Amino acid sequence: MAHADRKGQGRAQGLARVAVVVRAGSVPMWWAGVFAAGIGVLVPGITGRRIGVMAGAALFIVAPAVIALRGRKRYAALARGASRAGKHDVLQDRAVTTRNWRRGHRWWLLLAFAAALGSSFAVPAAGGMLLAGCGVGLRLKAAWLGRRERAEDALLWVRVDWLAKNGGRPAGKAVRGFRSTGIAAGDAAPGGARRRTAALV
Repeated sequence: MAHADRKGQGRAQGLARVAVVVRAGSVPMWWAGVFAAGIGVLVPGITGRRIGVMAGAALFIVAPAVIALRGRKRYAALARGASRAGKHDVLQDRAVTTRNWRRGHRWWLLLAFAAALGSSFAVPAAGGMLLAGCGVGLRLKAAWLGRRERAEDALLWVRVDWLAKNGGRPAGKAVRGFRSTGIAAGDAAPGGARRRTAALV
């Protein structure tokens, strides 16, 4: 896939960190899920609280594994074929990437919260625990990307225009390749976490 991004290398491109995009939904999904589960456990529901919490616990275990493993082959293939970012490419700040993703998905997040809360009338707390588990899964996927970045000593980036065309998914069909930079580029550490000041010295 190294040749797939050559047409865009002749001009400057806005680039967003792949791991930051993946992490962007983890916090709002986690807290929305916790909040929905906390309210939901107060509702007796059709199944009763005990069954609801047990079902939610099972979903909380399964969801992170499914989310964390989903699409790994695609990410790995794009990472292997990553082309080097050009000197004129613009590296988007971590905060900007996170804010853009959350703004673009705010209605989806709101609907997911409403669905998790509403499901408590049938199975108390289960929907909220599922949503929280999905947030954990995104964090685990970002951590996996971080381990790969450290092993390759290179950070992975995706073109902002491709990201927008693909609904904010960094490894979707509209994304034809990743870019790579040195490990010290940008303001986010491997895995997408905020880079500590000490790491820049």
